Amino acid sequence: MASTGSLFVALLLTVPRVFSLESKRDERRVFSLDGKWSLVNSNKTVCVSAQVPGCVHTALQQQGLIQDPYYRFNDLSYRWVSLENWTYTKVFTLPPTIRAKQKVTLVLEGVDTVATVWLNGKNLGSTDNMFRRYDFPVSDVLLEEENKMEVSFVSPVVYAAGQRARSAYRIPPECPPEVQKGECHVNFLRKEQSSFSWDWGPSFPTMGLWKGVRLEAFDLLRIRHISSVPLYDVQLSQWTVQVELCVEAVQTTEVQLKISVPELSSQETLATRFLPATTRSTFTLHVNTSSQVKLWWPSGLGEQPFYVLTLQVLFEGSPLLSTEPKHIYFRTVELVQEPIAGSPGLSFYFRINGKPIFLKGSNWIPAHAFQDRVSLDVLENLLLSAVDANMNALRVWGGGVYEQDQFYTLCDQLGIMVWQDFMFACAMYPTDKDFVESVREEVLQQVRRLKSHPSIIVWSGNNENEAALATDWFDIPVSERDVYIKDYVSLYVHHVREIVLQDDPSRPFLVSSPTNGLESEQEGWVASNPYDPLYGDTHFYSYTADCWDWTTFPRTRFASEYGFQSWPSFSTLNPVSEAEDWSYHSRFASHRQHHLDGNQQMLHQAALHFHLPNSTDPLRQFRDTLYITQVMQAQCVKAQTEFYRRSRSEIIDGKGHTLGALYWQLNDIWQAPSWSSLEFGGKWKMLHHFAQNFFAPVLPVAFEDEEKLFIYAVSDLSDDLWLRAVISVFSWSSQDPVCTQSSGALLVPGGSAVPVYMQSVDALLAGCGNCNRLTCLVTFHLEDSRGQQQGPTNHHFPCSLKDAQQLQRPNITVKVLEVKKEFSLVLHSSSVAPFVWLDVGHVPGRFSANGFLLLSRNRTVTFTPWRPTTVAELSNALMVTSLADVY
Repeated sequence: MASTGSLFVALLLTVPRVFSLESKRDERRVFSLDGKWSLVNSNKTVCVSAQVPGCVHTALQQQGLIQDPYYRFNDLSYRWVSLENWTYTKVFTLPPTIRAKQKVTLVLEGVDTVATVWLNGKNLGSTDNMFRRYDFPVSDVLLEEENKMEVSFVSPVVYAAGQRARSAYRIPPECPPEVQKGECHVNFLRKEQSSFSWDWGPSFPTMGLWKGVRLEAFDLLRIRHISSVPLYDVQLSQWTVQVELCVEAVQTTEVQLKISVPELSSQETLATRFLPATTRSTFTLHVNTSSQVKLWWPSGLGEQPFYVLTLQVLFEGSPLLSTEPKHIYFRTVELVQEPIAGSPGLSFYFRINGKPIFLKGSNWIPAHAFQDRVSLDVLENLLLSAVDANMNALRVWGGGVYEQDQFYTLCDQLGIMVWQDFMFACAMYPTDKDFVESVREEVLQQVRRLKSHPSIIVWSGNNENEAALATDWFDIPVSERDVYIKDYVSLYVHHVREIVLQDDPSRPFLVSSPTNGLESEQEGWVASNPYDPLYGDTHFYSYTADCWDWTTFPRTRFASEYGFQSWPSFSTLNPVSEAEDWSYHSRFASHRQHHLDGNQQMLHQAALHFHLPNSTDPLRQFRDTLYITQVMQAQCVKAQTEFYRRSRSEIIDGKGHTLGALYWQLNDIWQAPSWSSLEFGGKWKMLHHFAQNFFAPVLPVAFEDEEKLFIYAVSDLSDDLWLRAVISVFSWSSQDPVCTQSSGALLVPGGSAVPVYMQSVDALLAGCGNCNRLTCLVTFHLEDSRGQQQGPTNHHFPCSLKDAQQLQRPNITVKVLEVKKEFSLVLHSSSVAPFVWLDVGHVPGRFSANGFLLLSRNRTVTFTPWRPTTVAELSNALMVTSLADVY
């Protein structure tokens, strides 16, 4: 991708690879079994080659047996794939260097999900958890010549139904809502919960070897896991690094460990003993107090420096094993829940390196229904888009997957804080012995895999399960409620939480989201109202109330989910649809909408403030309707996010001190309507362009209260600023401001929101010639003491735009010019134009600005393509739409 490729190369060079062992005494040999396998269904009517890592659906598509699963209604047409049983087979011959070793272990990094593993006719064992790694000893099973490995999968849909049938009591929900067109009982499986469908995604219950498969051979020792967690002792003012090793030994072995961070002049040599089988040991490296440690900071607040940690295993004074250098980052994180003056509740915010941080960002869902399709390029595009929109945080949602290592490495390097859910969502779960044991191993493995990443600042046990219990989502009779509360506390408190607190002292743990935090704990872990704005985090959705009315939003401590749907652009839908689908009321439009009444809700919300498109041309009508849903979504999420940002420094009626805004959701899993700001494929919706402004480090925010216009200056900076508001009033019929005025300069401390302007709306407009609410609009920005603008220019509409008078079609013309590897689009407009949208169809890339309010006669916008293109191609593909154009 031309826009980000050079950065990605630089990042990739610093991504720590999976460690390899280089030893003079005990060299580990690795033999990869990735690549070509064969795949056959249970009755052998389908037999194809398949790539590992991969899944059945991907293999069938690659071999031409099925079309693109995302095309039209194929999610239903290919339901048979998930109802079949499938077997992966690989025949291989090992080099002598592998078989000569004392011990050989088969490692399966990820098996999706229920399978039996065979090698040379011997049953090695079974798998039942997509989120676990499985290791099987195979030294005695391997042959000198051809070896045959088989992994036999059973249908996850059929298996889940069988588990439900064996359950002693109902564990809701039984099935997803009918509108989701999904499968039932996914909560009985330790599998990506959204793979059985969700309200933004299709039902593709995948099967396959979704991560790597390999043989590891060794004579004495094998390191299964290594992690490093920096910890800061406040009393001693000293850093230590907690290094954890999980080692498999053939025999009892006395060794010395040499742990060092050369750049910090810090080294420890420690004696230890590894016992036969697997030993987990923790060692402490004390960082030299004379060394100045550089701290890792979230994006926008500082750099993300790392140090290199080396570890060597010495046997009888000589090197036995070495690990590749490992990156470590130093930072502290605290979740602050303490009394607030003027409020009966508790605060809820994060401190990084002792500094309170406002978390700005979104929620991350799986980037594809088929995880083998989530490449580094895909991750890079999405994560860089988040940072480029001034986000500093993402919540990895609990109904998907624990993301691949590269995701977290990129977050470390980009300064993206991660709120990491465990993979439980919107359901009750079994607590039988087998299920809990599998979960415990899953949690152990994932915590140990991920805890070295500074980007992860909090663990959360589940998504919305406390709220589901507290507000009775599943119609549980009162007489049975205690059973489910007991199961909930057992699973998330006595198992998940217990493991996390023992294994990772470096970051906080929450049992659920939303939750009242400490208050929920006081109420037995299930609060009577987990949405209480006086505590914890909240999820809030309202599709009928006017989203321009800020009084409908909860003044919460932390908003971890909120949002509105929109449709993706026509260019995103086009490859998976046909001409007969291009209507808002088509069967296809209904099929892709997995949220009950979602299509109608979007039009309802849009109609509150805009005229709905009325073109007589069916295709134009469809495209205009897609556009108006994006306008609505962008304006609604803008209003809500700005409310949360200006509420950071205030307590009103006991509520406020908001220090987090993570809207739902960042990315899409397929081409369909959803709450996302990035379409499937990475194209920015209008909302994402708006986010670039409403998450800006310095932001002016306006709102009306009792007929008065207030403007707040919001600052996430560390330094204080003297700022004044500059207000311009425009007539809808003129591109020159009717009048401009400014406030006096006020001190805006770093990390605060301060009111800098207040005026009666009617008085402001009346003082500008013949302006009134219907004929004029207001724009405003902030200037510092040197007269330089700080932050973006914002706008306030005194009336609904469907009522605006003299709003005209702007007749925008565009000239496209090539400038080096980018393109300049020079716009000329005949009138003021709100929500100007530039679209170049199937040409992938990013505009420097889009969806903007065009006030001037001319404006230049830059387009950065993600593949080679030309002026002619862009000019032919370009479509320009503004609000007045769709009426």
